[in-house]
Amino acid sequence: MTVLAALNRHYDRLLAEKKAPPFGFSTEGIGFCIVLHPDGTPSRPPVDLRDPDNKKRPPASLPVPASFKRPGVTPRAFFLWDNSKFVLGLGRDKESGGIQPFPAHLAAFREKHEVALADTEDSGLGALLGFLSGWNPERFPETGWSEDMLDQNIVFALEEDFAKRRFLHDRPAAQALWRRELAAASGERQMCLVTGESAPAVRLHPAIKGVWGAQTSGASLVSFNLDAFTSYGKEQGANAPVSEAASFGYGTALNILLAKGSANRVQVGDASVVFWADASQIEAAREAERQAAAMLNPRSGEEAEEDEEEDDEAPTDAQETRKLRDRVEDLGAGRPVESPVPAVDRHTRFYLLGLAPNAARLSVRFWHETTMGRFAEALRQHWHDLHLEPPAWKGEPKMQALLYPAALRGKAENIPPLLGGELMRAVLEPNRPYPRALMAAVIGRIRAGDENDKPYVMAARAAVCKAWLVRDARLKKTPAAQEKKETLYVSLDREETNPAYRLGRLFAMLESIQYRALKSVNASIRDRYFGAASATPASVFPLLLRGSNHHLSVLRKRTETRDLAGWFEGQIGEIVDALPPALPRHFGLEDQGRFVVGYYHQRSDRSKTKAEAGIAEPDTATDTNTDTGATGQED
Repeated sequence: MTVLAALNRHYDRLLAEKKAPPFGFSTEGIGFCIVLHPDGTPSRPPVDLRDPDNKKRPPASLPVPASFKRPGVTPRAFFLWDNSKFVLGLGRDKESGGIQPFPAHLAAFREKHEVALADTEDSGLGALLGFLSGWNPERFPETGWSEDMLDQNIVFALEEDFAKRRFLHDRPAAQALWRRELAAASGERQMCLVTGESAPAVRLHPAIKGVWGAQTSGASLVSFNLDAFTSYGKEQGANAPVSEAASFGYGTALNILLAKGSANRVQVGDASVVFWADASQIEAAREAERQAAAMLNPRSGEEAEEDEEEDDEAPTDAQETRKLRDRVEDLGAGRPVESPVPAVDRHTRFYLLGLAPNAARLSVRFWHETTMGRFAEALRQHWHDLHLEPPAWKGEPKMQALLYPAALRGKAENIPPLLGGELMRAVLEPNRPYPRALMAAVIGRIRAGDENDKPYVMAARAAVCKAWLVRDARLKKTPAAQEKKETLYVSLDREETNPAYRLGRLFAMLESIQYRALKSVNASIRDRYFGAASATPASVFPLLLRGSNHHLSVLRKRTETRDLAGWFEGQIGEIVDALPPALPRHFGLEDQGRFVVGYYHQRSDRSKTKAEAGIAEPDTATDTNTDTGATGQED
């Protein structure tokens, strides 16, 4: 099924749930309502419809006659509602913040309604004509109306209707006029490429709002703005005819999915990802979406702890993680998921769409059509590939959390472009390798050393490297992947003979020796040599080994660390014994990843041998036990 067809079908469900307006209407943010007497005079000061319980005072979401794009400089008014520039002829001056007149906008609003309502006999529509004929923007200061109205969207209502929360555009006469206006604006009938029906084709497709980084006024998913995109002399939407109803349906559904606070969206890099289920039962589809939201956007450890503070009986983070894993395992295996509503069928159709801004238009980063069972299985495999001991996150990481390790200073705005979409495609398709660009970016950030002030970052970066290596080995069916299918690079592997992995372990051991011998140093060997050691080991490790001899001699001179020096020497011997006589001169990207994983494993090892021998354990730094929220980044 195509993107537009699937979205249009989702609109039918939203309409049945009364979560979407009917064709010809759109849900808009409305700030104020002007309540009128039948003669057109205001019966009271304009009513503020904004949320009083929210400090930001967001406007109320109301279904109104559909808005449209307003290109060009000539003002074009909406029907029965608009912003204050059109309704009152007043707005805010962008520079001074004062009141600025907009006479051309008011004239356009007045003219549109005088023509459309000329023959009306409805008292409410007549009241609007009376208001427009008597309104003078210069009298605004005399009215005592709040300046908060400026630049807000405004609707109208009759006094007798307002108690029932019914506005002018809700009156039967107004809706009949609007339907006639829509029919009059319809063009030549063509076969719709979405529904296959013969109907008037839309000229301009709807504006899609809510995509991170795109224009706040909305951007086009379908548009034809260059001659190269047109054919046979056709203009705009005639090049790929989509009916007005189908265009309205897919645009409305997508805007609802992308709306602020929507549970059906996640941000992954520069890709705004929306998802929805298609089931015969509405409740089953809702439950499938709830399950998918929990899988794509699991609660972090910090969020779970906050919930526990509010409710002593709240489940622990470990319990939530276990429940989430069980849910994924059940769905992947075809077992029913326990739920107070109809169980989620693993064969339920499930869709994911990733969008990113591209000037005034939108780019489709990916489009994935699957089932809930295959989706859960793909996530299970992804989490298995990421699994590392000790764990890099508390619970399963959010998708966005996997991109912070690849970004400068771990900031969302520094995540490499296109990487979010590539990562999501790899997650959703277990037989696709993780993007090589992800591994390269993570290695680059490690070599740059910008994680030194955030010790938990190394854990996340090691987990990403491990996942990339494990999936690459599995897809290439290497002997190591076949032999260690479940344990490859999960935890410290003393039997692993790969030189890069061994040298990563050796570097961690040399760093610990330096710390034990010198305690605090201005720049450790990790600060100075990690990048060079992971890329060109033959030129760096001889220097590091010579320096470690001095550090070991310092430890041997102290009574309390004499045994520790012997333990360090034994560990170094065990690591070096399996190395080739000549160290590699250069490591490629894969081996640099193995170096990072070996380094992390060795630093994080908690050996029972040392405790049994009564030897104080060396400080292995605190690169472990972080969670998705610990990065300090917004998810």
